[in-house]
Amino acid sequence: MSYEHLQETVNDYDRLFETGEGYDVIIYAGQNENVKEIRAHSIFLCTRSQYFRSAFSKEWAEKKDGKFIFKKPDISPLLFKIAIRYIYCGKIDLTKLKGPDILKLLLVVDELNIITLIPCIQEYLIKNKYEFLQQNPIGILETIYQHEQFDELWNFCLEKICQEPEMLFNSDKFISLKAPIVELFLKRDDLCLDEIIIWDSLIKWSLAQNPTISQDVTKWNKEEFTIMERTLNRFIPLIRFYHITPENFLDKVYPFKKLLPKGLVKNILAFHMTPNRELNFDILPPRQQKYSVVSDIIESQHFALFSNWIDRKDNLQINSRNIPYNFSLLYRASGNEMNITNFHNKCDNKGATLFVAKIQGTNQIVGGYNPLDWVVINSIGSFKSTSDSYIFFFNDYRDVKTGKLGRVTATQRAIYCHSNLGPCFGSNADVYFNGSWGSVPDAYPNLNIPKRFDIDNCEVFQVVKRGLSSLYK
Repeated sequence: MSYEHLQETVNDYDRLFETGEGYDVIIYAGQNENVKEIRAHSIFLCTRSQYFRSAFSKEWAEKKDGKFIFKKPDISPLLFKIAIRYIYCGKIDLTKLKGPDILKLLLVVDELNIITLIPCIQEYLIKNKYEFLQQNPIGILETIYQHEQFDELWNFCLEKICQEPEMLFNSDKFISLKAPIVELFLKRDDLCLDEIIIWDSLIKWSLAQNPTISQDVTKWNKEEFTIMERTLNRFIPLIRFYHITPENFLDKVYPFKKLLPKGLVKNILAFHMTPNRELNFDILPPRQQKYSVVSDIIESQHFALFSNWIDRKDNLQINSRNIPYNFSLLYRASGNEMNITNFHNKCDNKGATLFVAKIQGTNQIVGGYNPLDWVVINSIGSFKSTSDSYIFFFNDYRDVKTGKLGRVTATQRAIYCHSNLGPCFGSNADVYFNGSWGSVPDAYPNLNIPKRFDIDNCEVFQVVKRGLSSLYK
C-alpha cells in the first residue's frame, strides 16, 4: 500500500521559497527604485528549469561570496516572483492580476522557458480578461507577434481584428505594422473588407515604408518601380484581384500594372470578359463576409455563443466570423403584440428554433433552444423528449460573459407543445408564454430567471446547420 501527501510537499516547498532558508541564489528583479532582491535555491531552479540550468553554467554564472548573482532588470519583481514560485511548487494565482500584467507574465514565462504555463495563461486571458483583449487587439498582436507558441492569443486577436478590420485598416497603425503581420492579415480568408480597400491599404503601407517615393504613381521612375516591386513582392500573390470589380481594377490597380506578375492583367481581363470560358489558372476564393445580423435584440457574438452551446462547446471562446448555423428570423413581436396563434403559424413545422426575449425595462434577456418542431400533435398538448434543448439567461445582454446556460435535465419533459401556449420549456414551464411570461424551474437548472416578467420584444429564429459552401458566400 502506498500513500501520497502531495499538498503537504507543495506547501513545504512554498514555505521554503518564502523564507529563503539556505539560499544560494540572489536574483535582482526590476530596476532603479523598483529593484527587489529575491532569494532562491539553485538546486530547485536547475532541476525544474532548463533556462536556469543554462544560466548557472560556468559560461554564464556570476558568483559572489559563494552565491549566484542573477539580474533581470527588464522583469518586474512581482511577476518574477510569481514565476519562481511556480518553479518551486507548481502553483500560480492569476486572479489578482490585471490584464496587462497577465500579458507581461506570459512574456516572462516564455523568456524563462516555463512551457507548461503558456497555454494556461493564454486560456485564462481569453476566458477571464475578454474585455482587456477586446480593447486593444492590435497592440497585443504587436507585442506577441514574434512568439509563435502564443497561438491561442494570436488567433483571438487576429479573429477579432478580422471581424472589425476597420479598426486597423482605417487607422494610422496599419502603415506602421511589421511586414510579417501585414502578410498574416492578407493570408486570412476571414478578413472582412472589400478587396479594393485591402489593395489601397497595401499601397499606402508600401509608400509609408518608402517615404521618398511620390504618392503619384505616374511620377515614378524605373528605380522607384523596382523599389516598390521589391516591397510588394511577398504580398501581391495574396491579393484576390479577381474579386475586384472591373471599374475598381481599371481605376486603382491598373496604374500599378508594372508591379504585377506578367500575365496577371491578361488573365483578369479574360476572367471578366469571358465568364463562361474554362480558365486554366488558379483563382483565390473570395474572402468571407460578415455574419448577417437580423436581430433587434442581440448581435453576432450571441449567435456564435448559441452555436457553441448547440455544439456543446460550453465556453466563451466564440468566433463571430464562422458561425456554423444560419439563424433565420421567423417571428418578431413587441411585448404587447406577442400572440400565441401567430407564433404557431410562423414557427410550427420549421424544425429547430431559438427564441430570445428582452425583459422589459432591463438589459436582461431570456430564451431557449428547441431542436424539435413546435407543432402541436393533439388538442391536449404533449411533451417532447430531447437531450439537446437548453434555456439561457443573460443578466446584461451587452456582455456575453453574463450568459448562463441551462441544459435540460429531465429529457422526457424537455419541450411542451400546446395550442394555448407559445414557447414552453419543461413540465412546470421553466420558461413559458401563455399570454404572460414566467419561469418555474423544474426540467432545467435554476438560472434565477424572474418568476413573472414582461418583455419589450421577442424574436424566434429557425436554426439550420450551414453547409461548408455557405461559409464562403
